[in-house]
Amino acid sequence: MIELVSQKRCISCNLCVSVCPTEVFDKGEDGIPLISRKEDCQTCFMCEAYCPVDALYVSPHPEEEVIVEETVIIENGLLGSYRKELGWGKGRKASAEKDASGHVFNAMKNITKH
Repeated sequence: MIELVSQKRCISCNLCVSVCPTEVFDKGEDGIPLISRKEDCQTCFMCEAYCPVDALYVSPHPEEEVIVEETVIIENGLLGSYRKELGWGKGRKASAEKDASGHVFNAMKNITKH
């Protein structure tokens, strides 16, 4: 479930507002998205994945109540952690590059040729 929009990191691009399938966010007066309908969050991580500055934290445990303190989330490397796992962002290795299934497929093709 969406837990945090970091006002320190957010650049007001509103990509999170655009990609959210359940319209959890509203545009704030200052441009920073507001979490207006948290209970509608489906924990799809789309907002966190598309945030270009890692300003969002979505808890992977929607059934648990989470006490959110931004400094603790930052210290634990959780802001944008889903995006990092995907390999999205400058200097990150794309998760598709980590996927070994292509090598397995090619090996299987070579085996079946014999």
